[in-house]
Amino acid sequence: MTIDIVNTLTSDLEPGDHPYLQGAWTPLLEEVNATDLKVLEGTIPLDIDGVYLRNTENPVLQAKGKYHPFDGDGMLHMAAFKNGKVSYRNRFIQTKGLQAELEAGRALWAGLMEDPALSERAGWGAHGSLKDSSSTDVVVHAGRALTTFYQCGEGYRVDPMNLTHEGIPPWSPLDGISAHCKVDESNGELLFFNYSKHAPYMHYGVVDKHDKLVHYVPIPLPGPRLPHDMAYTENYAILNDFPLYWDPELLKQGKHVVRFFKDTPSRIAIIPRRGQPQDIVWFEAAPTFVLHWLNAYEEGDEIVLDGYFQDNPMPRNYEGAPAGYERMMSYLDQKKMGCHLHRWRFNLKTGKTTEKRLDERILEFGMFNQRYATKPYRYAYSAVQVPGWFLFHGYVKHDLQTGDSWEIRLPEGQYASEAPFAPRVNAKDEDDGYLVSFITNEKTQRSEIILIDSKKFEAGPVCRIELPHKLCSGTHACWASGADLESGGLLSGQPRSS
Repeated sequence: MTIDIVNTLTSDLEPGDHPYLQGAWTPLLEEVNATDLKVLEGTIPLDIDGVYLRNTENPVLQAKGKYHPFDGDGMLHMAAFKNGKVSYRNRFIQTKGLQAELEAGRALWAGLMEDPALSERAGWGAHGSLKDSSSTDVVVHAGRALTTFYQCGEGYRVDPMNLTHEGIPPWSPLDGISAHCKVDESNGELLFFNYSKHAPYMHYGVVDKHDKLVHYVPIPLPGPRLPHDMAYTENYAILNDFPLYWDPELLKQGKHVVRFFKDTPSRIAIIPRRGQPQDIVWFEAAPTFVLHWLNAYEEGDEIVLDGYFQDNPMPRNYEGAPAGYERMMSYLDQKKMGCHLHRWRFNLKTGKTTEKRLDERILEFGMFNQRYATKPYRYAYSAVQVPGWFLFHGYVKHDLQTGDSWEIRLPEGQYASEAPFAPRVNAKDEDDGYLVSFITNEKTQRSEIILIDSKKFEAGPVCRIELPHKLCSGTHACWASGADLESGGLLSGQPRSS
């Protein structure tokens, strides 16, 4: 392996007993370029061509009070596959917040668990006092990677091949861009939403394949809400109003305390992709909160939507957590929240909603073959959480037509990343491809890349590839094929020199 250390940031972090500043969540401070990565097991297939991008939370400076893992500075990791070879590099996302704090030499903004009054400067997004770390999500649109923050930020564009910082999109609206904007590979459109504490509380927009904002409309809500994801079909965008949001009375006092209003139904908004507010059709469903959707498609008069239903969106404090972190760890525990694969059907003719659970296991962070977005798809891939922790140690593949499923688990002490589906070059059918994931191995104190052949799912990784350092964990990832990058104006293959 050839490693070029590009930069190492200076940190004043004091991890102490914080559960999310150690182990698989140990911050990484170096930026590297690496080629000729060592294959630890198996052989890198010749029929995978593209880029795996993974966003992570990597705090650089000591928090003002109690650190929450979602406060961490964004770091993007890239693995490029071509002709049976793979190269890697990582970079901090050069947000305005990180640059300001590095210049000051200290944290300037309070985090999610801290008093907003501790922020020394105005913040970003719906909360208003948080730093936009752009550390939640990443997609590739119009040939560029776009990183986003879950409470809405400006969004940052990065060259997906060499991770060069390219700034904020010129179309970024005043209320920002939430994480989980969607890229429709069939036409190159980017669909996005944002939310805020001022009326109308949500907006929905479309950016075309030429990177032009072509549609932006309000989605009026009764008050401030905390949506996290959206979905789309061939003709519609799907947004939501779930009964988990900041307590309105406490919010008047400047306190951001989340409550679950269990007697209030969930509401799902279905709007034509270029529709106006008057075109919205609202459906009611069982009270819950959905962190992530899977796919959605139209079937006759119905819209079918798959995602992860939470039985208990507001769990009790985590027992056994270090003092002061009980609530934080509860809200990071999918088992306590009771996350299950679920299907909703919305009948546009009758206005009726029907629902059913698809699996009794605790599952979340689902992926599917993006070439089958908006279509009646067959296969879904969900992550299996380590009980009590925001970590994954396995995957489940579902056949949604037959009801069959297959599960694989990683060896003890190994933790996975969100694993997008990478179609095989010249793929013949829907599950003809690989799951791609970074793995952190606590026994070796290193990280790896693994590929899982979806056709031979239970056989486990077809190869394991060593990375030059141990990654800090995080949230979301995506895959962009070499052909798509070429059509977006980028060269396919190994990263360009910076």
